[in-house]
Amino acid sequence: MKNIFVDSDIILDLLLERKPFYSPSAELFNLIEEKKVHASVSALHFSNLFYIIRKVKGSESAKSVLRKLKIFVNILPVDEKVIELALESDFSDFEDAIQYYACLDNKIDIIITRNKDDFRRGKLPVMTAKELLAVLKLKR
Repeated sequence: MKNIFVDSDIILDLLLERKPFYSPSAELFNLIEEKKVHASVSALHFSNLFYIIRKVKGSESAKSVLRKLKIFVNILPVDEKVIELALESDFSDFEDAIQYYACLDNKIDIIITRNKDDFRRGKLPVMTAKELLAVLKLKR
């Protein structure tokens, strides 16, 4: 089973039904729910997602959605080691560096995001949800 890291843009595509990205995100989360892939997010996701979802759906709805999300994903810790690696990295976006080093520290196989360029400085494979779905269909 693949260990994937799901970036917040993919989660927002699902939760806010953002077109045209909703369908691949929904299909990916169906696979996660069916335990065909193991998904992780970083602890950082929750504050970022809450902030954005709250603006669209309100605080209580945002908390409710995040409680459900927590059931389906593993939450990667952001600790001193991850922060130190991110601070010393050459990533242009500090948040992406934190996510990346949390992935490395937790043996994630693939990062799933719509912003693949954000992780170009890393060594982990990076795919969109649509690309991962295509790869998984080929392996069936």
